[in-house]
Amino acid sequence: MRECLLAPAQPGQRSEDEARGPALIHSRHGALAARPGETLLDTLERHGQRVEFQCRSGYCGACRTPLLAGRVHYPEPPLAFVPPGQCLPCCCHPQGNVSLDLAHGTEPSS
Repeated sequence: MRECLLAPAQPGQRSEDEARGPALIHSRHGALAARPGETLLDTLERHGQRVEFQCRSGYCGACRTPLLAGRVHYPEPPLAFVPPGQCLPCCCHPQGNVSLDLAHGTEPSS
């Protein structure tokens, strides 16, 4: 499934996926556990992944990444264009487990 949700979050609303436990972010580097409220970029950085970004707010699009499976949610609609099948890790949150196609150069930092 390649769906991105652009609707603003409803205060206090939890998805079924959130009720099941932490989302897993799958990439060629393995599965990384996301913390509640954490953006995909926050999760990737916490696990030592280097991802190109500039703004952390969806303004520039520098972090645009292929979303292979799963869904993401944007608390605020990003200003950068997000084509179907892609996401902006800097400002989106996983809605359950997702799979990303991280580009070369996103090797784990030492």
